[in-house]
Amino acid sequence: MGFILKIIITGIVALVLAQFFPGVTIDGITSAILLALVLAILNAIVRPILVFLTIPITFLTLGLFLLVINAIILYMADYLLTGFDINGIITAILFSLVLSIITAIIDAIL
Repeated sequence: MGFILKIIITGIVALVLAQFFPGVTIDGITSAILLALVLAILNAIVRPILVFLTIPITFLTLGLFLLVINAIILYMADYLLTGFDINGIITAILFSLVLSIITAIIDAIL
């Protein structure tokens, strides 16, 4: 039950955040929940591989390259979903950063 609740909350947060970022569009609540589900799957499968492959550059940038990895995950979700669109690497980095912070706060509260 906790996983489903977290997916729904992440979808709602993504939908609200899309209103504040001009380069991010989400078609509706269904697309937002699908986005949250796809992000969860990509973060579970693809992100560890990307983190492992980029250990040297992550070490050199003191971990800041992880923001770029989050943006890559968002671009993968953009490629997989038709109801989600993101334009620009800076927008992707900022969107992923704010989404991560807000979902971490909500997860800590719940």
